[in-house]
Amino acid sequence: MPRVKRGTIHAKRRRNILRQTKGFFHRRKTHLREARQALTKAGQYAYAHRRKKKGDFRRLWNVQLSAALKTEGISYSKFINVAKLQNIALNRKMLVLLAQEKPTVFKQVVDEAKKTLAS
Repeated sequence: MPRVKRGTIHAKRRRNILRQTKGFFHRRKTHLREARQALTKAGQYAYAHRRKKKGDFRRLWNVQLSAALKTEGISYSKFINVAKLQNIALNRKMLVLLAQEKPTVFKQVVDEAKKTLAS
């Protein structure tokens, strides 16, 4: 059986890993072992933060919605409670978009909520 030399395969793997670590600092971009560890860790962070991003956006929408509701004279918690009771099917993202892009429509939604709150 003939002997198989794997130098080209090893070089290709090394080259691919080092290409992926372009932009990393110090040995993490030039040395194979450190580069491999850095890539593994970067992948773990990327996986976790793809999930974390969803919560980050929800918190951002809550703050933006709270600020928009303050100008209308109603608190965030009261509005959300009334919206749930009235089965308003707009989520926080849509409410924030309404507040930013179509303030008149947002004001109508808030006024409907205020009517329920007053009664």
